Amino acid sequence: MAVQQNKVSKSRRNNRRAHDALVAANPNECSNCGELKRPHHVCPSCGHYDDREVVAMADEIDLDDEDAA
Repeated sequence: MAVQQNKVSKSRRNNRRAHDALVAANPNECSNCGELKRPHHVCPSCGHYDDREVVAMADEIDLDDEDAA
């Protein structure tokens, strides 16, 4: 069983954990629609990446009409 040789003080323990905090996101503006998106990812609002459409986005899907038929 692993047993520490000397007590680790609260200060030393917390200093070690000082770099574990999460960093904030770094959003970029989409060149097509202007919405904020994650860097190097497809824009979730318009489906464009690097000035070309990668994912075709549907305008509006109404599921109630399909269920009624």
